[in-house]
Amino acid sequence: MTTNDLIARLTGDLKPVPKTAVIQRVGTGLGISLAASALLMWLWLGLRPDLMEATGTMSFWIKFAYTLILAAAGAWAVKRIAHPLGSIRVNLDLMVAAIVIICFLAIAQLMAAPRDTYHILLAGHTVTVCTFNIVVLSLPLLVGAFWVLRGLAPTRLTVAGAAAGLAAGAIASLVYSFHCDESAMPFIAIWYTLGVLVSGFIGAITGRFFLRW
Repeated sequence: MTTNDLIARLTGDLKPVPKTAVIQRVGTGLGISLAASALLMWLWLGLRPDLMEATGTMSFWIKFAYTLILAAAGAWAVKRIAHPLGSIRVNLDLMVAAIVIICFLAIAQLMAAPRDTYHILLAGHTVTVCTFNIVVLSLPLLVGAFWVLRGLAPTRLTVAGAAAGLAAGAIASLVYSFHCDESAMPFIAIWYTLGVLVSGFIGAITGRFFLRW
């Protein structure tokens, strides 16, 4: 058998992959795991009782926009890193820009507030559980992101794991915002962001093992 014959036999049954295959896999994996995370939040924590009233406040929509931008950048990062030698630099830049903006808003709120309110602005009343809850809610999403990547072709496994973790944490923070009634910008800038970063760290560490070919 010649080399050409071998190549022909190996490639004879191959079919072209649809151009939307990667997007479809990302949408399926993150979509199902988003539903799982939302269900977990609803059964475990519940929706905030004043949700309808909260939607009439600027602070709710700032928190929503912040977590939505992080979630979108994270999901896009999973798609980009799924390709060989994929890069997530543009996604990290977008996340950093969002974090800088929320930190600016946090500093502005602190500067305008009396000193005796700093503690409540920074710690709220859920400081002991906020980051933990976001990380827990990110776990179904991390599994979904890993499923996406294992069916594709990432070559930088630690970076791919970090992208999966950041996406999971960011989407989980969006889910958690529908339970959490904290509205202070300093609180969101610190504890929400920390939840996303911790999830990214978990993804980076575990991705080296779970994403191995």
